[in-house]
Amino acid sequence: MTDWRERIVANPEVCHGKPCIRGTRIMVSVVLDNLADGATPEEIVRDYPPLTMDDVRAALAYAAVLASEEELVPLR
Repeated sequence: MTDWRERIVANPEVCHGKPCIRGTRIMVSVVLDNLADGATPEEIVRDYPPLTMDDVRAALAYAAVLASEEELVPLR
């Protein structure tokens, strides 16, 4: 897979600046929420036709980077 930075973008003019899959208005959080709800990557790609398997992998890689940050937001 290519570097997630080539597939994930944040533009203040698109989706309020939330990270999205490049060339779409599909937020990374939508991909991750679907995975958390038990959807397979194949189902997500089927349900969101602009996405590819590499986009789903990029969303996971992006989430992994965020989770490994030194400062974490406290969970309640």
